[in-house]
Amino acid sequence: MAQSVKLADEIMSLVRREADLQSRSVAGQITHWLRIGRAIEHSGSFDYARINDALNGRLDTTQLGAEEEVAWLDAFTEKMAQPSEAEQAFYAKRKTLGRGVGLDAGGNLIHAKDNTAA
Repeated sequence: MAQSVKLADEIMSLVRREADLQSRSVAGQITHWLRIGRAIEHSGSFDYARINDALNGRLDTTQLGAEEEVAWLDAFTEKMAQPSEAEQAFYAKRKTLGRGVGLDAGGNLIHAKDNTAA
């Protein structure tokens, strides 16, 4: 039975591009990557617990195997792209105070005022 799944736009963009390159349907590409990922996770050279330990600083990344390192890097990049609760609170406070809250594409400081504080 077919089921719908919501995926982020950037993931779907990657899927569509790779599906086109490989002459697969979008569903076929997702299924292909799912099977590869599952096979890697079940291989003897891939241990998700070790990757999780490396993500949490309990294992040095130099101790990861090649497949584990690739999975760690993907997970690390994804994790770093999301601000922590502490970072969100920090920038919310700066916004309330009218201080810089980030950089624009040119590297210039962006200032924002909290509209709710007016």
